[in-house]
Amino acid sequence: EIRPQVKGILQNIYVDEGAHVNKGQLLFRIDNRPYQEALNQAKANLQSAQASLQAALINVNRLSPLVEKNVVSDIELQTAKAAYDQAKAGVASAKSAVGSAAINVDFTTITAPADGYIGSIPFKAGSLVGGGDLAPLTVLSETNEMHVYFSMSETDFLHFKANYDGQTIEEKIGHVPPVELLLSDNSVYPEKGKVELVEGSFNKDMGSINFRAVFPNKNGLLRSGNTGKIRLPRQAIEGVIVPQGATYELQDKTFAFLLSDSNKVQSVPIKVAAKKGNFYVLSSGLKPGDKIVYTGLDRLSNGAFITPEPISMDSVMKANPF
Repeated sequence: EIRPQVKGILQNIYVDEGAHVNKGQLLFRIDNRPYQEALNQAKANLQSAQASLQAALINVNRLSPLVEKNVVSDIELQTAKAAYDQAKAGVASAKSAVGSAAINVDFTTITAPADGYIGSIPFKAGSLVGGGDLAPLTVLSETNEMHVYFSMSETDFLHFKANYDGQTIEEKIGHVPPVELLLSDNSVYPEKGKVELVEGSFNKDMGSINFRAVFPNKNGLLRSGNTGKIRLPRQAIEGVIVPQGATYELQDKTFAFLLSDSNKVQSVPIKVAAKKGNFYVLSSGLKPGDKIVYTGLDRLSNGAFITPEPISMDSVMKANPF
């Protein structure tokens, strides 16, 4: 969030919504005249304080030899020295005021703190800003690297801990291979990311725990607010591979038509453990050696008899490389 640190009239807007900016690039300027006058006043006060200090020093130097000759009392010298110390403190205070006023002048020029893209700009030139506004001047999205936040259920988290090497969560995260990002249209983002950290506790309301992965984004394809899914690779110790096209979904469940020796088809539910290319890796539902219907599922019904034309899994995989 880009917010003004001083109150004033928004004088100039140098960027447009959606523009890409570089670190240090000028974004906004607030009318600096009141703050420049305050700086001038602070500088004048500093000069006055320095003059008072010089006068106090002259007075101390004048009284010192007179005290040694007993012409004036020591009390007058001590009073002069106290006035000198007070004038010295006044100079320090005036210098601080000059520094503070100079900072406020600098705050009227607002630059980009990093490379990124400009969001919406709800203000126009001439608006009064900095008076406790709820909305920022704009939001700058850094895009060279994108943090992607995702969550796991408690069950998934237990599987996560079991699937990766390491004694601690940090060690296990270090052993997680690069992960993939599935965008909202189910396309796969071309760059792979790395899981960096996991929160220390579960969300009691959601029953989940949050992770963070970082993805390179040099081409700016990802923007802040994008949604998607994280795909974590894992090794399938046991599992049957079936073509995705040989399955169908019904009421959020996945099925395949199992062929019996009598050429009768039976719809069986299958559980998908992972997806690889055009294939599913199953954790249950089918076993090695089972025969399933590969095509024409839309014309089948449970319990129907068919005249199958055999096709080998090798030929299917050659046509659709795994």
